[in-house]
Amino acid sequence: QVQLVESGGGLVQAGDSLRLSCAASGRTFSSYVMAWFRQAPGKEREFVAAINYSGLRTTYPDSVKGRFTISRDNAANTGYLQINSLKPEDTAIYYCAADSTYSSRSSYYTNGMTYWGKGTLVTVSS
Repeated sequence: QVQLVESGGGLVQAGDSLRLSCAASGRTFSSYVMAWFRQAPGKEREFVAAINYSGLRTTYPDSVKGRFTISRDNAANTGYLQINSLKPEDTAIYYCAADSTYSSRSSYYTNGMTYWGKGTLVTVSS
């Protein structure tokens, strides 16, 4: 089992950049695939990025490619999501998640993940 705690959210302006962090504890972090999801007010949860165990492979939906970058530091048991050129429509609660299987297909992650953090709120003002 792994516990996940997100941080780094806040109020930013459109065009700014932000880096979210996901601190993991419990079982070996490098044993898990890590992913980020977001949920905007009144909308369904949306997958935005995933990274494999070593950090060498990543998956993004087309909607965020080029602006979102996922990374991980297994030695520090921490994952990251870098968001550039923030837009008001990026306003959402961002969740870190972990599971045992990696896929290069974005659609795979609609199945859900096993472990979840409680989320960090990102608000982008125009």
